Amino acid sequence: MSNFQLGLIIAGGLVLIVVVAYNAWTTHRNAPKRPQPNPPEAAQDGAPRQEPAFDGPALAVGEGGGMEPSLDGHAIHVQDALDLPVPPPERRGGLDALIDAIAPVAAEQPVSGDAALAAMPPTRRAGSKPFAIEGLNEATRQWETPQPGQRYQQFQAGVQLANRVGALNEIEFSEFVMKTQGFADAINAAPDFPDMLHEVARARELDQFASDHDAQLTFVLRARQAAWSPGYVQQHAARLGFLPGAMPGRLVLPASGPGLPPMLTLAYDPQAAMSDEPEQSAVRDVILSLDVAQVHRAEQPFARLREAAAALCQAMDGVLCDQNGTPLPAMTMEPIAADLEQLYDTLDQRELSAGSVLARRLFS
Repeated sequence: MSNFQLGLIIAGGLVLIVVVAYNAWTTHRNAPKRPQPNPPEAAQDGAPRQEPAFDGPALAVGEGGGMEPSLDGHAIHVQDALDLPVPPPERRGGLDALIDAIAPVAAEQPVSGDAALAAMPPTRRAGSKPFAIEGLNEATRQWETPQPGQRYQQFQAGVQLANRVGALNEIEFSEFVMKTQGFADAINAAPDFPDMLHEVARARELDQFASDHDAQLTFVLRARQAAWSPGYVQQHAARLGFLPGAMPGRLVLPASGPGLPPMLTLAYDPQAAMSDEPEQSAVRDVILSLDVAQVHRAEQPFARLREAAAALCQAMDGVLCDQNGTPLPAMTMEPIAADLEQLYDTLDQRELSAGSVLARRLFS
């Protein structure tokens, strides 16, 4: 074998080595980023996590998707949630004339809670609207869902005037009348129904108000280069206080009070979350959402959203985009914050404060 042939063989081997190394480097570079192992001491210091009791409804994509969180890169700390103002205690619950059509139901004689429960209709809806019956507890003088062992002589039945499905219509009002009449007949009581046309008109007005003041902010965090694995997303979100939700690919940032809807939700491809090899699944987009009417303004949810988005973009090498994938400039954030404050004020004036029981019922 000549020196020339030997040189060609060596050169070919070197080229092959370079190609293999380059392909391995490219594969490693483009592979989804994986979570880093947690130090043992960090695992010991961290409090055990558990899923919130109320995961809330899935958030629809609202028209506020063009609103952009701050890109200043400030980190968000889980313990900051402990410093947030606590929302004031609820003073209203159950049926309320502000958002319900209500029919008083007077029984001829006291009715036991057991008998009232037995007379309840099998479903708690009239069409697409929630339907409820309450009794005035003779002992406590409080309206409540009938309870076993208690006594009631005054009842009231109600149907919600509007929700995100739309306004109460004549067919739903008629179903409300039939359900209430059936209950009244069973306990030997007489209902007093409001005028249908008046209640339907109220429903349309309330639905129009709700439609004009329903804000659901949705943002996209997009990977700049290498995609993320589900575990990588979960690890970084957990550092900001997010907990696993009830559905695959969904994480929630809990509100400060128990039993409340989550402050923020973070979602990614559920198929990637359910993959047999999740660390090989590529996630390029993460959706960060705030359902404004469901969260009390004292929680400062928009500020938390901005901080979370900035922290995640910085930590995971992502860019904040609108729903069409267009990167968002930072200058739009302050006007959005000002608009939200006006929205909060308007809801307060209507006695439908964001995060209140009535607001959560109406905007659902």
